Amino acid sequence: MDVTTLHAPWALLPDGWARDVAVTIAADGTIASVETGVRPGGATPLAGPVLPGMTNLHSHAFQYAMAGLAESRSPSGEDHFWSWRETMYRFLARLTPDDVEAIAAQLYVALLKGGFTSLVEFHYLQADPAGRPYADPAEMSWRVLAAARRAGIARTLLPSLYRHGGFGRPPGEGQRRFLLPAETVLDIIAALRREARSDPLLRVGAAPHSLRAVTVEELGDFAAAVRHGDAAAPLHIHAAEQPREVEECLAATGQRPVERMLATLPLDRCWCVVHATHMDAAETAALAATGALAGLCPTTEGNLGDGIFPFLAWRAAGGAFGIGTDSHVGTDAAGELRLLEYAQRLTHLRRAVGASEAEPSTGTALWQHAAAAGAQAAAQPAGAIAPGWRADLVVLDGADPLLAGRGGGAIADTLVFGPAPRLIRDVHVGGRAVITAGRHAEEDAIAARFAATMRRLLG
Repeated sequence: MDVTTLHAPWALLPDGWARDVAVTIAADGTIASVETGVRPGGATPLAGPVLPGMTNLHSHAFQYAMAGLAESRSPSGEDHFWSWRETMYRFLARLTPDDVEAIAAQLYVALLKGGFTSLVEFHYLQADPAGRPYADPAEMSWRVLAAARRAGIARTLLPSLYRHGGFGRPPGEGQRRFLLPAETVLDIIAALRREARSDPLLRVGAAPHSLRAVTVEELGDFAAAVRHGDAAAPLHIHAAEQPREVEECLAATGQRPVERMLATLPLDRCWCVVHATHMDAAETAALAATGALAGLCPTTEGNLGDGIFPFLAWRAAGGAFGIGTDSHVGTDAAGELRLLEYAQRLTHLRRAVGASEAEPSTGTALWQHAAAAGAQAAAQPAGAIAPGWRADLVVLDGADPLLAGRGGGAIADTLVFGPAPRLIRDVHVGGRAVITAGRHAEEDAIAARFAATMRRLLG
């Protein structure tokens, strides 16, 4: 692409909102310069205020096709994460590589429309329906990558290590598609890293699934091998999502999940602990001190009845957080931030929990922090509108009457908490428009393929 300059009436910059902002984008899709208080001149005018693109730091793409299919009450009335998991196992048993690619492409277009410009795919659906590796063990990774490329979203792929069915238990039949030897997963990571040399939007890390699925000994060896190839590789793990998980970890090891990781692993800012819902005060403070991120998925956590993250204690300890859509019962960044904030308001009986004296606009504070921390979790050069960062931009619809007369923090507060169903108009990834006037160039073809896939799966 050629060097171009865009002009926004308002832009959310690292030091806050600014008026009349010119953003010059270099030929490689990075931001060359940012000027404030300038006239449009010969710059291309944007349709409204602009924010840095958001990173979705936790995605299981195939689960998007399950939305609405696991909401019925069971005969026992005992419905929770563990019963939902059994439904998920039955659903994925039939998925082919073609199916996964079709589902992921549809999802990734929806995520772009929701303000996500990059995503982290925590990828554990890797073997065939019989539990055998594909002829190319990276087959499912290539399908996810193909879907991301078609959508135009930046991508961080995390092949997952999954070896056990629970603390001290062998894998169950429903988990057989997740099981590959550590050596095979490392080979997949190596293949993806070779691919990333020619793909500027691709980053590669790894995802030991959980302490339920990987022992700390296996996890330590695996993480060390991943880091040997890339010392800054992102490492993500599920932990403390459910009380039962905490209880089983205590019974098996004498330690809580996060406590056990803190005692046995060299956690640092390249780690992302996904959910971390059920930490005690000591775990919360100690994990925050490592620099590891908390990966919060409020809509999925609410859908599964997981619980509420200790947000105030985490932030008081200096902890960083990003957001993900996990099972994708929601696909917009503002919706995740809204539910995060509302859960805290209901818990603490106060408002503006995510704001601070330094940044009193709750929407601004949440968006800005989650965008920067999410990019860190993805190892993507994004999350801020600033020179040197990739030009991942979310442009709001300045013609929407709900934005009339609003500036500064009121813009983000309206995006996150206002009643408008969709204020996002255009989305740019690496300086290239992938959503224009609410539409993706290939969305009709992508949607048709997805619909045909669903009719076959549910027929």
